[in-house]
Amino acid sequence: MVRRIDVTGAGGVRLAAWEYADPPENGRPRASEAPGVLLLHGLMGRASHWDSTARWLSERHRAVALDQRGHGQSDKAPEAEYTREAYVEDAEAALDQLGLGPAVVVGHAMGALTGWQLAAKRPDLVRALIICDMRASALGAASQREWEDWFKAWPVPFATLADAREWFGEDDPWVERRNPSRGEFYAEVMHETPDGWRPVFEPEQMLKSRQTWVYDAHWEELAQVRCPALVVRGLDGELGRAESQEMVRVLPRGQYAEVADAGHLVHYDRPEAWRAAIEPFLDGVLTS
Repeated sequence: MVRRIDVTGAGGVRLAAWEYADPPENGRPRASEAPGVLLLHGLMGRASHWDSTARWLSERHRAVALDQRGHGQSDKAPEAEYTREAYVEDAEAALDQLGLGPAVVVGHAMGALTGWQLAAKRPDLVRALIICDMRASALGAASQREWEDWFKAWPVPFATLADAREWFGEDDPWVERRNPSRGEFYAEVMHETPDGWRPVFEPEQMLKSRQTWVYDAHWEELAQVRCPALVVRGLDGELGRAESQEMVRVLPRGQYAEVADAGHLVHYDRPEAWRAAIEPFLDGVLTS
């Protein structure tokens, strides 16, 4: 069962949260009694990208996936702020208003950064943390310019959803690793408009969100995370082995896992291998 719950984020922004809950049978706890998990997607993502993960988590957890500001079905008002502080306050508000904390926070990319910044700020709300393919080092101005050029290269509007799926999965000239699941990932963030298929988000807002963290390193905040933390990387993703191992060293209670044959979209590329990588960590958190 999946139900939508609206949350009021920083500055009054309306956020859509999606709670996954199995019926309390065969010894399963009621959702309100189960350990909480908050799932945070990455830049341009949406809560539905966690669907596979949330469904198996709901067998033993109260799993909630959040459409972050500017994404999915949450508010995209142009006057809304897209600062790091706003994203962190949104996640904090979701945990408080839903009565979910202390929760395990699972974040992909930008969502992982939000997770560890929240854990550093509000350790009382974060029981454990899973960081999926997010770097702690600064990416710099060149990276931001590449993203600006990439957005300009999108042939929007797409005539059909199949065209969008093919372009992102097979034809995108900015990506070296061809992957059909990447096409599916981006097809999920498209919606039909009078002139064709366009993203549900505003690219300008995505760039604004990104520029608030891309120029800075985040090692100091990582070192402030006191709860158990698992760093997961796809072997073909954006987080390199050396940096991931340094992140584990910096984290006071850090652990490491990797997923073979997965790119940046680890949980989407290889859902079964992703589950195998994180489930032992979650089992340990539950029994500790």
